[in-house]
Amino acid sequence: MASVLETLVGQFAGTPVQRLSQSLGTDDATAQKALGAALPLLVSALAKNASEPKGADALHRALAKDHDGSVLNDVGGFLNQPDTKTGDGILRHVLGDRRQAAEAGISQASGLDARGAATLLATLAPVVMGALGRQQRQQGLDTAALAQMLQGERQQAANAPGLSGLAGLLDADKDGQIVDDLAKLGGKMLGGLFGKRSG
Repeated sequence: MASVLETLVGQFAGTPVQRLSQSLGTDDATAQKALGAALPLLVSALAKNASEPKGADALHRALAKDHDGSVLNDVGGFLNQPDTKTGDGILRHVLGDRRQAAEAGISQASGLDARGAATLLATLAPVVMGALGRQQRQQGLDTAALAQMLQGERQQAANAPGLSGLAGLLDADKDGQIVDDLAKLGGKMLGGLFGKRSG
């Protein structure tokens, strides 16, 4: 079975990337670079939160209640009217006080302006949660198994080309590191997961 990151990358191939770039007011290449940094960041941040029993239980309950994966049935349609209000709520839980630094890093990595980076993360958050919710249902994951699966996803992100600092920067007490590390992600992610799909 494809990993959550691979599933997400596949969801944005073709038309969804074009719609995303239009909604962000940018070109497809910039949108892909931003996706290349934002997707592993969000998955790894969720994995970090789920590394503690309380966080894993909260995530498991949220997925079971509100994120059944149906958003993946028509990602292009979702991108026409993204639910950024829900996305903002997810980001408050997932990134907390690191959100602004994450947005700055996405902006620097991709060339998106600050508003575009903020919109991107809020747009992607419900899609990432939907992918996790679908995986949870398909595999019958309990809280412990969900946390274990996410740690594997986090390791994949950390091992992808150019992403070796990702897990560490999410654990850092200071936000400053995230900008420098994320600035390296966008283009290299294209040669990793995006390149793997097109090859």
